[in-house]
Amino acid sequence: MAYDPFARGPYPVGVRTLELADGARAGRALPTEFWYPAADAYAGRDLGADTFELLPGFPSFTQDAVRDAVPRAGRPPPLVVFSHGYTAHRRQSTFLCTHLASHGYVVASADHTGNTVLEVVQGMMTGRFPDPAVTLRESIAARPADVTFVVDRVIAGEADGIAIDARRIGVAGHSFGGWTTLMATARDRRIRAALPLAPAGGENPLGANVLGETLDFSWGRDVPTLFIVADQDNILPLPGMHELHGRTQATKQMVILQDADHLHFCDNVEQVHELFRTMPTDPLFAPAVAKIRPIGELCPGAHAHDLVRGLGLAHMDAVLRGDERAAALLGGDVRGMMAERGVRVDVR
Repeated sequence: MAYDPFARGPYPVGVRTLELADGARAGRALPTEFWYPAADAYAGRDLGADTFELLPGFPSFTQDAVRDAVPRAGRPPPLVVFSHGYTAHRRQSTFLCTHLASHGYVVASADHTGNTVLEVVQGMMTGRFPDPAVTLRESIAARPADVTFVVDRVIAGEADGIAIDARRIGVAGHSFGGWTTLMATARDRRIRAALPLAPAGGENPLGANVLGETLDFSWGRDVPTLFIVADQDNILPLPGMHELHGRTQATKQMVILQDADHLHFCDNVEQVHELFRTMPTDPLFAPAVAKIRPIGELCPGAHAHDLVRGLGLAHMDAVLRGDERAAALLGGDVRGMMAERGVRVDVR
């Protein structure tokens, strides 16, 4: 059978939410979403099956997974930890997380407590946004530790019966979560594959680059890293992506999506992009937000999702599973392959 990482996988997807508390860090509470391959009995029942409420009183959202489905039996699958963006949430990119799970991965994504959309909404309601300097300082310490903590808990068997192969662990993340991906890779030697999406830490218009100053690329091992970024990113512009790619000392590749901005890596791209562009926002982003183009001038969100799902899965398959077909796909004519799918990219 031909290798097709763009198509949804053969397994139905289950999802469950667990509250993980890190006693070593004053009981730091991390609501964590787990996606996983479910038993065959759920086949055909997972598309749009789970409805969740992001915030009380706000519209509900759906994801392609069955809530609390029975996990699939058999060989423990690889684990991918996903890290959300600055003031986002654990379910910001279910398009990717459920896709990986449908191909036999367990994916875990925790709310980085203190740096989620909840704090943004509270700021909008009170007119008192959290101090960005304080948030960044606290998150720099907390976020990579959150990733390691989640890995520890899953390996220890505390994921409510969801087992994983501790020898096959990857990490992915968007924006501040991309920075978290790079930092967690530096600190946790169990991580074997990295997928930063429009990562923070490079040259940017947001002020002092404390995130770049803290990044450590002396990993002491080769962790293949696939950057997927946007050429019209106004929050974390393309020069910063080139900088981070250049600083990475591991096997690396960068794919640049054309006519895309920073929020093309989230669910519901069109709606999220316009909300971010037009609504009150964290003062940290105010100068950059004024330059964001309307979504109608950019590529469809479906193009970004297709690219990230397909290449993200191929990267994990090539590294964590040793799949030669996936490696050949990534090493081939990626630009031409995506053009055939109507998606314009550049490759570095």
